[in-house]
Amino acid sequence: MKIVGLITEYNPFHNGHLHHIKEARRVTGADAVVVVMSGDYVQRGVPAIMPKRLRTEMALSCGASAVFELPVCYAAGSAEYFAMGAVSLLDSMGVVDSICFGSECNDLEALSHVADILSREPEDYRSLLKTNLKKGASFPSARHDALLEYTHVPAYAALLDDPNNILGIEYLKALKRLNSRMTPFTIRREGSHYHDQNLSSDSFSSASAIRSLLAYSGSTLRTERSGGTFENTAFSSILGDLENQVPSCCLELLKDYLRVQYPVYQNDFSIILKYKLLNKHPGSLVRYLDVSEDLANRICAQLDNFFNYKQFAELLKTRETTQTRINRALLHIMLGLKKDDMTEYMDSGYHFYARLLGYRKDRAKLISLIARESPLPLLAKLSDSEELPYAGQKMLRNDILASNLYMSVVTDKFRTAFQNEYKQGIVKI
Repeated sequence: MKIVGLITEYNPFHNGHLHHIKEARRVTGADAVVVVMSGDYVQRGVPAIMPKRLRTEMALSCGASAVFELPVCYAAGSAEYFAMGAVSLLDSMGVVDSICFGSECNDLEALSHVADILSREPEDYRSLLKTNLKKGASFPSARHDALLEYTHVPAYAALLDDPNNILGIEYLKALKRLNSRMTPFTIRREGSHYHDQNLSSDSFSSASAIRSLLAYSGSTLRTERSGGTFENTAFSSILGDLENQVPSCCLELLKDYLRVQYPVYQNDFSIILKYKLLNKHPGSLVRYLDVSEDLANRICAQLDNFFNYKQFAELLKTRETTQTRINRALLHIMLGLKKDDMTEYMDSGYHFYARLLGYRKDRAKLISLIARESPLPLLAKLSDSEELPYAGQKMLRNDILASNLYMSVVTDKFRTAFQNEYKQGIVKI
């Protein structure tokens, strides 16, 4: 059996993701598609718009063979941590032959060349990077300019302007670092730009545009935009707008679970974050991932000006620190994700288990194959975790806490029954 691995968020699932699954099968000749997906929080440092099991069902309905959860410490990490966590999980399954990722450039050779430079960090490049950082540039800007000055090839530096190219480079770096046998493939990202907020006329709108539209479906519920409310918008009209943007099976799920499990936004976690911050001081905050000493001091100095999660994150932004970095830092504080823990996980081989979220019943043999070939225990039930080493149990506790916190917000927002992570089953279709 030939197996391709995909690294995803599906926040939410749309036509571009369906295209990715189909093209990944085509270019690799794969018989099965194994997906590693972020859980209830995503790489830009915010909660997913809908719970992981709903997104899992969408993926399985659209051609994924099995979906595994990327532990939250990697899912909400920097591009480098995200990529290393996801690639190493696929590699550890022991059966995945290739990975296929989308990119704006669709040029594997150019991406691989840049990945090699950024992996090796030649002395001249490293010196240029340090110089740019000392001038006060943010890390992404400093790296872009250092690569341009080092290679004198504008096209290489331009690769770092697009988010999917950046992740692709990080995937390639991870493959090199792991000396993985998996073969990389890339396909061109179709349709709108990653950050586009408006629906596209070509049926390939960005997830950002779809999330923006779904914000209106919250009606009088709290939303991402302002912490306030929107006028009541008939969901039927939103369904009409989405009809050509998401697969029909996903459209039905969006309809069935509206105001039952989604939409969920940053501001829904405002009081939880403020409670966490009120219990901290700068010396304790720097223990968390992505929190520098300067950011820790700004957080404490500005705490009296906290009105909601999104507003506070924007208040903390500076020229040297990207908004995404601040979002991740605050999320790490809220979820208790610490630098020392991440170091321990990475030094111990990155993963201690492969947690299965769902699979297609006609692909049950694939699950048996992974269970047999992978050195990692395959977690289908949380009760199977008793034999994990201490670090693995700590990683899993972080995942469970993060999901229970998310579902607590869903319960409070939509007045639905709380679904404890221990009682959640595997999605099977």
